[in-house]
Amino acid sequence: MLKRIASGPYLIWIVLFILIPILMIGFFSMVRTDAETGDYYLTAINFARVFEPVYIAVWTRSIKIALEATAICLLIGYPMAMILAKMNSRYRTIAVMLFVVPMWMNFLLRTYAWMTILGKNGILNKILMFFGLPQMTFLYSEGAVLLGMVYNFLPFMVLPIYTVLSRMDQSLIEAAEDLGGNRINVFRKVIFPLSLPGVVSGTSMVFMPAVSTFVISNLLYGGQYMLIGNLIEQQFLVVNDWFFGSAISIILMFLILATMAVMNHLSGNNPEEGGVNLW
Repeated sequence: MLKRIASGPYLIWIVLFILIPILMIGFFSMVRTDAETGDYYLTAINFARVFEPVYIAVWTRSIKIALEATAICLLIGYPMAMILAKMNSRYRTIAVMLFVVPMWMNFLLRTYAWMTILGKNGILNKILMFFGLPQMTFLYSEGAVLLGMVYNFLPFMVLPIYTVLSRMDQSLIEAAEDLGGNRINVFRKVIFPLSLPGVVSGTSMVFMPAVSTFVISNLLYGGQYMLIGNLIEQQFLVVNDWFFGSAISIILMFLILATMAVMNHLSGNNPEEGGVNLW
């Protein structure tokens, strides 16, 4: 009885701010209004429009840049996580805080900061001018959007991998080395397989916000680089077509849920359960 009472506020929160909004979005995605009477009627036209070539291009672009951002975060984040895990505990806390503290700053401010760095009169171009080099266009490009994603979402990759690596049983690594495994084999056969739960968690935590973001592309590409997040924002705030915007949101939600399901399935394949084959 006490558990039910304690969980009451949480259940109310879920119903008011998760369940009801999802049901509303689902309702709007399946209806439209009659131009004459204003009545709602069921239709599949909202979902049919999502698969038109012009919108398929937006989906493809969004998934492509999200995958690129995720891959770059993994390539940069994994070595960082290994360095953090191997640090002396005296300095490790400070190093971890350097990753966490920027996340306390407002997301918009962090992205605006890159505008001052990449702009025509920004820091990078001033450095180029100082050395007598021609100015370059960094801002309002796909590279700027990708850079903004990597910068904002990199901690989401580093921290889960670092957590797994820092808790890894060092005796397994020592045993692999005693059995004659070199550094490459030990990493490939022991360290990386055991760190897969962190890799999978970090990958999902980067990919999901990257595929749905709209603020980064708005600021660093001047709103001219249409991603799926920008398309949804446009339907709700500019075009005022909540029905089509809701249909896109539902499909995006299913895409994210499918990604989470795949990631959870992959993370369930724990090498610890079946042992580690060094060779």
